[in-house]
Amino acid sequence: MDLKHSLTKRIVIVFALMSAFVAGVFALGIVATVHLVERKLTTTTLSGGLHRLLAMDDVSQWSHKPEKSELFFVEGGQGPLAMTTQLAALPTGFQEIKFHGDDFYAMVESIAGRKYVLLRDQESLEQRERLLFIVVIIGFILSIMLALVLGRLLARRVMAPVIRLAQQVRHRDQLIDLAPPLHPDYAADEVGELALSFDQTLGRLRQTLSREKLFTSDVSHELRTPLMVLASSCELLLANPSLEARSTAQVNRIARASDEMRQLVETFLMLARKPEEMGIESACTLKEVADAQVEVWGKLIREKGLTFVYDAQHAAAAPYNLTLLQSVMGNLLRNAWHYTDHGYVRLTLGDNSFVVEDSGIGIPEEQRHAMFQPFVRGDQQRGEGLGLGLSLVQRICSQQHWQVQLTTREPNGCRFTVMLAQEEGGQTRGFPAP
Repeated sequence: MDLKHSLTKRIVIVFALMSAFVAGVFALGIVATVHLVERKLTTTTLSGGLHRLLAMDDVSQWSHKPEKSELFFVEGGQGPLAMTTQLAALPTGFQEIKFHGDDFYAMVESIAGRKYVLLRDQESLEQRERLLFIVVIIGFILSIMLALVLGRLLARRVMAPVIRLAQQVRHRDQLIDLAPPLHPDYAADEVGELALSFDQTLGRLRQTLSREKLFTSDVSHELRTPLMVLASSCELLLANPSLEARSTAQVNRIARASDEMRQLVETFLMLARKPEEMGIESACTLKEVADAQVEVWGKLIREKGLTFVYDAQHAAAAPYNLTLLQSVMGNLLRNAWHYTDHGYVRLTLGDNSFVVEDSGIGIPEEQRHAMFQPFVRGDQQRGEGLGLGLSLVQRICSQQHWQVQLTTREPNGCRFTVMLAQEEGGQTRGFPAP
């Protein structure tokens, strides 16, 4: 049985198979019993008929005739009673023979050295057996049809509480604290146990989510303070005219790292919230985010000896979430900067989309589908990254209903295309599923 079938269908199938097995055994039992009874009755009636014939007539002058469906023969008889060679060779007792092309039951008796044979035509018995067989087949088919109907009714009745529980789970937000428990609505049976287990699991899940929210808020509060201290300290150090060039570069690196950490904290806080809880108070256009990212990553890319191309001619003026868009674009530019040693990096803005492409080492075909998984890196020997950047990009795009696509460039390099869904009145208008 295919386990992919619904539980209702499996119950109906099992019920029908069980009914078919019982009806089949019952039908075979009826046919076998009737056949044995008919044979036994035929043996008894033939034996009794033969003995009555022998008792009613004189052996030397036979005058009694058997029934119409019977034939009587006597060894040494004359005319219709004359026994053929085939009949004379029959052993005594009950048996089935073929006589003149027809099937007969034969009862053979030997008295005082003389053999007597009484034959009965099987046609009437065969007609009764055929009629019985037709009745049994019709009864078997009707029993299967009845089993299907009763099985469906029974399955619906049995599955009604399970279907009700599934609908309650599907159509109610059980994760909110005000959601009532499910198990009081059900009897103390298996379905009630399932509802109770579901309530207990949801209770633990609510506690876990509550702890996660508290942890997220605490971490965000505790991290923002030292990050602000780092940022302000870097500003004070950079304002010092006597700071050496080497020290200035190190302070800039610290300031950039603290700013990236601040953006990362804000991104994780955003991802911890539900999409409907996000407003557009931190919204900005695609070009505004790109200009800010170009100011940071364009300088680093050029310092590495690469050509940086920025094309913003076709950028739309639609609003997007500032924090999340910064994180997506920044991670893709960082990825291009990190894995490109020669050539160029290009950022192209389009109508509700942008493209980041490079001439770097590229991504092998067998790793393309795994690059958006956590802890997966294109080249394990480069840098100290953990391979979480593209995973974070995928999480943000999934939450915002954006689409990110990775394609390989020839002869080397890769291209990331991000299709953005525009925010309208706090709601995200997504793209249709491909």
